[in-house]
Amino acid sequence: MTTTPATPGWSRRHLLRSGATALGSAGVGWTLGAALAPGASTGATPAPSPSGSGSGSGLGVPIGNEIVPFHGAHQAGVATPPAAYLSLLGLDLKKGRGRDDLARMMRLLSDDASRLSTGAGALADTEAELGAKPASLTTTFGFGPRVMAMTSATGGQVEPLPAFGTDALEEAWGQTDVVIQICADDPMTLAHARRMLLKDSAAFTTLRWCQDGFRRARGIESDGTTPRNVMGQVDGTVNPAETDTDFSELIWSDAADFAGGTFMVVRRIRALMTTWDEVDRPSREAAVGRRIDNGAPLTGTNEFDDPDFKAVNAAGLPIIDAASHIARARPMTTKERFLRRPYNYTVTDPSIDIGEDAGLVFIAYAASIPEQFVPVQRRLAETDLLNEWTVAIGSAVYAVPPGAADGEYVGQRIFG
Repeated sequence: MTTTPATPGWSRRHLLRSGATALGSAGVGWTLGAALAPGASTGATPAPSPSGSGSGSGLGVPIGNEIVPFHGAHQAGVATPPAAYLSLLGLDLKKGRGRDDLARMMRLLSDDASRLSTGAGALADTEAELGAKPASLTTTFGFGPRVMAMTSATGGQVEPLPAFGTDALEEAWGQTDVVIQICADDPMTLAHARRMLLKDSAAFTTLRWCQDGFRRARGIESDGTTPRNVMGQVDGTVNPAETDTDFSELIWSDAADFAGGTFMVVRRIRALMTTWDEVDRPSREAAVGRRIDNGAPLTGTNEFDDPDFKAVNAAGLPIIDAASHIARARPMTTKERFLRRPYNYTVTDPSIDIGEDAGLVFIAYAASIPEQFVPVQRRLAETDLLNEWTVAIGSAVYAVPPGAADGEYVGQRIFG
């Protein structure tokens, strides 16, 4: 693919100064193992390739030194094995800001993210030591419908999700112009990267929301172990893998002006833990269609056994309820599959009887949201036993541009 080289003469100081000057003048449903798919820092090294949190790269390298390259055909943080911690930032353009301002901002932020991914401080970083351990840090940028309408990428246009009857969306968690997904295996590294990116985007955007999330810490379980969500369920048993022959077709866009990009769905799903706590284990398993202890379908014994939706018990009743989560979420066509990358969240809230708001920051990637994600979510909204204990309170969609080559910034090909 032909790429445009970075524009010479735009120093970081010039970008920051011009940004400040211009500002002054401008005055899816829950995913509990659903059957959605078949099968420069000192001493830093490439991060391991297995998916999931685990015990390290197997190379004897400390987890904190692992590096995920920032530059490449695709942005890191999509197909990259999920790190233990997430900060998802939703940003809105300030009044008067436009396409040229976005390009300046992305030059700055791409430079920040590239440097931070190696454990080197960003330029003008006054606390570079806080990020000296890259800990598999990835930074992924996406743009909402309003921003994509400013670009030349016809293949990257993205439309808001349709309304789903089970949603109880709150404006505070709604669509933003820009999203930044930051993931790392160390919360200090993550916090430092978030601070640097927010500092350098402040002249162009305002922060609408920050959604922090977590999985098991690296080293607690072996690489490839399917994570659990706050409701105790094994979450993500079936997910496309890069080794699948159709992975690229499912995840990466092939549009001429957006090739290598993808599309991102963000859903903030609250778990109604007070009433969930009142449900016994057999009823929980019936709602999902899987066992709690090992994630096996109710018709199997192992996590990765194929569910048998036709199997009946001695009374002639289906073993897996037709309204269970995995029955409703299973793909009806080969296109209804996408890459899920969810994180748990908990937020202290004294107004709730158990003292906290908890749930899932559900993130999904697909080559086509309308063809892959929407049909599944529509079925879940129509009928899903799990709807009794979960509700979507936030929703947004983003176009995630292709990765940047060394010397480029993310979005350079679509901002021109």
